[in-house]
Amino acid sequence: MSHAKPGVKESRPAAPGEPAFDGKRFDFDALGTRWQIETDEPLSGNLRSRILRRIQGFDATYSRFRPDSLVSRIAAAPDGGRFEFPEDSLALFGLYDRLHAATDGAVDPLVGRELELLGYDSEYSLKPAPDEVRAAERARGRVTWAGDVRRDGRTVVTERPLVIDVGAAGKGYLVDLLSAILREAGHTDFVVDASGDLRHAGDRAIRVGLEHPSDPRRVIGVARLRAQALCASGTRRRAWGDGLHHVLDARTGVPAGEVVATWVVADETALADGLATALFFTGARRLAESFEFAYVRVRSDGRAEYSPNFASEFFT
Repeated sequence: MSHAKPGVKESRPAAPGEPAFDGKRFDFDALGTRWQIETDEPLSGNLRSRILRRIQGFDATYSRFRPDSLVSRIAAAPDGGRFEFPEDSLALFGLYDRLHAATDGAVDPLVGRELELLGYDSEYSLKPAPDEVRAAERARGRVTWAGDVRRDGRTVVTERPLVIDVGAAGKGYLVDLLSAILREAGHTDFVVDASGDLRHAGDRAIRVGLEHPSDPRRVIGVARLRAQALCASGTRRRAWGDGLHHVLDARTGVPAGEVVATWVVADETALADGLATALFFTGARRLAESFEFAYVRVRSDGRAEYSPNFASEFFT
């Protein structure tokens, strides 16, 4: 198994929107992107169906792009309320607690409303809200994960409409959930690749290209990954308008400007995913006080920073 860049690079692409199974590879769309699962042995039909059902359940809970999801109901509740999340929320929200604390609030799942105001809304309008709408929203006061949400186990209590967006770590967490399903089914050698968030299992390392921040036809290096997760984040992939993209500092609602791309290797995909976002706003040394990881970070002026434990070959 090899991956030329962090993200699906298909040699035999399936029809858009349709799952496709070809021997030891399963391709499908989920969470707005293309996924690819490569395994040591072919996946059974029952296992493929189980994977798709798990994704549907996750999407029905956490997607702010579908009106019937749990987070959409929270966003539409005029006076807030009590909302029951599934068991998987405990680990996901626990990770957000840690990321929120380690970044002084820069990573916050309540950033969803800020994304909507910039145009990254459920309709994909990509049109920022008028200045007066944004001013009125600011006047209500900025909401925070630590101050505006109470949790009691799986129960989330709110007092006003809140837009939860788990984009910083949610896709990586789903990769971990699917990886657990594969292991339960007896698969020990696999790659789950969610277009930039991937997890590898097995004894033989794979090579993963690190896509150039401004030119998807090039790579800046190749990482060696074995039995760990690698996640990438960049300001180019979901960008619109002048300086508008999906990586926001939740403290200000302003898109990141000093950093343009990050890669993180960690034992869990959710952690690698969350830290790939956190590195846009918080230094690696500060994050290393709370987490174990390896990283690469590219700044807007072209300078690259990386940790000595990031197993890779970089090109000049």
